[in-house]
Amino acid sequence: MNRKTYLATLAILSVAAVNSYAAPSSPNDATSIMRAKIGLTQAVTAAEEHAGGKAARAEFERHNGQWVFDVEVVKGNQVMDVKVDPTTGKILSAATDKADRDDEHDRED
Repeated sequence: MNRKTYLATLAILSVAAVNSYAAPSSPNDATSIMRAKIGLTQAVTAAEEHAGGKAARAEFERHNGQWVFDVEVVKGNQVMDVKVDPTTGKILSAATDKADRDDEHDRED
């Protein structure tokens, strides 16, 4: 194989490898919910029971490389950010949410 053919082949293989690695598993992250063993409703219920309040927001998202249900629960003046395991329904963490970090996604009234 001559040098030009070798370099062209290497370039094609490199592009193919990058494209296959970088390509998302699905066109929409929301379809990742199909991997969960529990539904959003169950995750919200678990978070509400754990924090003793009412859910204001819930979503399925990646957190530290792991898919979790992230539920924001309000009890009085306190807001808790509760992470729920999508396989077991167990609470992974619960912390006081000091500021709404999702303001840029909110629409103006």
